[in-house]
Amino acid sequence: MHRDIQLQEWSAVCAITDIVPDTGVCALLKGRQVAVFRVGAERLFAIDNYDPHSHAAVLSRGLVGSIGERIVVASPIYKQHFDLATGECIESAAHSVASYPVRVENGTVWVAA
Repeated sequence: MHRDIQLQEWSAVCAITDIVPDTGVCALLKGRQVAVFRVGAERLFAIDNYDPHSHAAVLSRGLVGSIGERIVVASPIYKQHFDLATGECIESAAHSVASYPVRVENGTVWVAA
């Protein structure tokens, strides 16, 4: 679930063209690693980069896909799936991660974290 947007500041991450479609990049925002994903041409998502199963900062390197209607990333280590819209871990909700609002302005990707 998105954290309260009003308490967050928006940070510029990169140009949208810097993210290859259907992949992710990692950004350091206020000391927190955030994985930012570009799905298709223009859909963007942001979740914590930290995989609570492997205790490694690797989610931005995971494989993007879908499970039913949900767009997910599979962790590159143990393959758990995280919903990119909500951060929910499909296999174990107790291991979910935070999700963040993301937008594009003038070709620049911004994340509220």
